Amino acid sequence: MEPTNQKFLERVVSQKALQMGSSFPCQICVVGFLCGVCLTSLFLAVLTSVGTFGFTGISFSSLSMGNSPLNSSSEIINVITSSDYQSKVKETARWVDSKGREPESDDDERVSLLTEAWGALLADREPEESEFSKRFGLSKSSLPNTPHLENCKLSAQVNKRLDTRSGAGRFPPWTTWKGSLNMYPATETDENLRSFKDQPLSDGAYPPWIVGSDEENYPLTRKVQSDIWIHQHPVNCHDPNIKFLVADWEKLPGFGIGAQLAGMAGLLAIAINEKRVLVTGYFNRADHDGCKASRGSWSCYFFLETSQECRDRAFELITNKEAWEKGTIKGKDSYKSKEIWTAKVPRVWGDPWSYLQPTTDINGSLIAVHHKMDRRWWRAQAVRYLMRFQTEYTCGLLNVARHAAFGKEAAKMVLASIDRDWPKVITNQPKSEIEEFVWSNHRPWVPRPLLSMHVRMGDKACEMKVVKFEEYMELAHRIQMHFPHLKNVWLSTEMQEVIDKTRSYPHWNFYYTNVTRQVGNVSMATYEASLGRKTSTNYPLVNFLMAVESDFFIGALGSTWCFLIDGMRNTGGKVMAGYLSVNKDRFW
Repeated sequence: MEPTNQKFLERVVSQKALQMGSSFPCQICVVGFLCGVCLTSLFLAVLTSVGTFGFTGISFSSLSMGNSPLNSSSEIINVITSSDYQSKVKETARWVDSKGREPESDDDERVSLLTEAWGALLADREPEESEFSKRFGLSKSSLPNTPHLENCKLSAQVNKRLDTRSGAGRFPPWTTWKGSLNMYPATETDENLRSFKDQPLSDGAYPPWIVGSDEENYPLTRKVQSDIWIHQHPVNCHDPNIKFLVADWEKLPGFGIGAQLAGMAGLLAIAINEKRVLVTGYFNRADHDGCKASRGSWSCYFFLETSQECRDRAFELITNKEAWEKGTIKGKDSYKSKEIWTAKVPRVWGDPWSYLQPTTDINGSLIAVHHKMDRRWWRAQAVRYLMRFQTEYTCGLLNVARHAAFGKEAAKMVLASIDRDWPKVITNQPKSEIEEFVWSNHRPWVPRPLLSMHVRMGDKACEMKVVKFEEYMELAHRIQMHFPHLKNVWLSTEMQEVIDKTRSYPHWNFYYTNVTRQVGNVSMATYEASLGRKTSTNYPLVNFLMAVESDFFIGALGSTWCFLIDGMRNTGGKVMAGYLSVNKDRFW
């Protein structure tokens, strides 16, 4: 009987449901519900596809910001303006893993909060304390340490001290003490320490911009860098025996930054051979609003090649007819183009290029001897000197790039090491002396090992053999076979097709700047003009410096840009990392 009653009740309920479903009001409700589901799905699909730019491995949203206080370019990796920072992050910031899934961690909100709060400090106008607190419910002092960002103001102060003669023409404090330790207060009161720091350059000290031992750099790098600095910074720039070579950076259409650096390396060689102080003039790529006070000058991006005193003296002599007649001053027009581009390499250090370490791999073989070895060695030394110290502006560009690429990973690491109740529970501890004067000298964190890859295609085919992206990745796989923990790639390229192909390599994490790239084959000059001067200068320099700091590098030696990156790495402690190239330099 019980089963019969149950079936009867089911029939009654089914009939009632059928009658309700057949009624007009109910049909309207069902249709409306289904329409709402469709519209919501469509809206979410559009929202998650707009404003993001992808990394295979990490897809990260386009954040928009104007010029940062660190003078960063919004076109490089767009970061958010102060006024709309929080709202835009909430609208657009979304991270997914390599499989396209949303993160499932319970700490997502804390990670997002910390990432956004760090980013706010990089905005165009750093928010006031009250504004910051209102937005994030935090004080700036309550934010944990940012391992991937550099204190640009402090770095610029330290570097200026290391690049300037002190009173009475004394040498900069190039002791065996590093970085901020030279500013440790106790050394100013201890007579023995002060005497040690004030003594002339000793054999044990070397230029603080050189990393690693002699064996980890090109031969004689530390001595050469020291000698170039001394040559370029005479004690008395008004000494009548001091001669000058004043030259603007090359500005012919079609000349990239690499060609400009190669040309200036030739002029520096001429200056050393003729015992002249090189003074650089107009740098067209710095002629944009981001450079502000140093507009049109190399000093927008890197420390100048000589002291301000020598620059003032040289520009004073430019208007002196007698100085030109006596040869006290010369300009770029005093030399033929060939004399500049194929300048005689200074022989004051002998021929150290004759024993360069064979660490360049082409087609599976190391290149021990090749043509123009002297030029390769010299350009590396010249570019390293010209780029020896970054300005606060360049440091800021790198901060923006690292935060955009690695900020969320850094936040996860930091939050894993502090109280799980942050930001509800905040423990503010003053910086200890070891943090301020010792650990502050460590380079900003990036996910390591990191492989930098510069893929040059497009109009470069008229100068060298270009190869497909797949061949670059074959070389990457060779490195990974020996270093299986390698999976991170900083990719620089002007071609959109290269970016598109990264999707075919889901087991690699690709990071790259958010900039419009070439579709099809156009000249580099046309492409750079489409980006504008600021973007076409800032984003390549960021890629260049990231390549220099990476653990490994794959490029094309037929490209001047890759050639110079290789030189910077070989004077930056990276010789034994090797270099895998898809082709030879066109002059070898």
